Amino acid sequence: MSDLKQDTPELTNAASGKSLFYDPKEHRIRSFVTRAGRLSDAQARAIADLGPKYMCAYEKAALNTEQIFQRVAPTIFEIGFGMGETSAKIAAGMPEKNFIGVEVHTPGVGNLLKLIEAEQLSNQRIIQHDAYEVLTHMIPEDSLAGIHVFFPDPWHKARHNKRRLIQSPMVALLSSRLASGGYLHCATDWEEYAVQMLEVLSAEPSLKNTAETFAPRPDYRPVTKFENRGLKLGHGVWDLVFEKP
Repeated sequence: MSDLKQDTPELTNAASGKSLFYDPKEHRIRSFVTRAGRLSDAQARAIADLGPKYMCAYEKAALNTEQIFQRVAPTIFEIGFGMGETSAKIAAGMPEKNFIGVEVHTPGVGNLLKLIEAEQLSNQRIIQHDAYEVLTHMIPEDSLAGIHVFFPDPWHKARHNKRRLIQSPMVALLSSRLASGGYLHCATDWEEYAVQMLEVLSAEPSLKNTAETFAPRPDYRPVTKFENRGLKLGHGVWDLVFEKP
């Protein structure tokens, strides 16, 4: 589960080695590469060889998903895919949908590229950039079928809670990018953060909870090795699935 570094200001998600945080001064998410993680030779080769095929460059222009994927299909957007194992499994299990993953952690980008090639996932693309800027400038309003935010940094110290990704302004932005009937799926292994997520998501007028409180884990979200390890130790995991009516 979340293996937090207690003595550094940059708390990282154990599944990804990245740090995502919300900047309350600018009402936005910031994402950046931390010191953790080493780019392997295989990951570097994947970026060099496969990047041109499966990666989309950041630009202040709307993505044309029909052109990128060479088809018209529902598009799912993921913030922070870590090393990409979950993303690849979900994309493989739902070939009828398009997937765009945003991640700043270079080893994770390289690893997902390897998985895309190994599984021949024509429905997966990657953008290596700040998620807030991608959402703001590249994702049109009312265009996404779903958004995944799995195990974002819990920023567990009270003085850091304000940096959590799931805050009202960010949720409003996410909701604005969802099409009618689209969903926002968040998951966390930090109970106090789960409670905050539930409060923030429930307060967003454009979203409706699909469950009374927390949702059962949807079948499409596989159990990660970190999650499975924590479950064996008796730790909890909380899923929240909200829809845009």
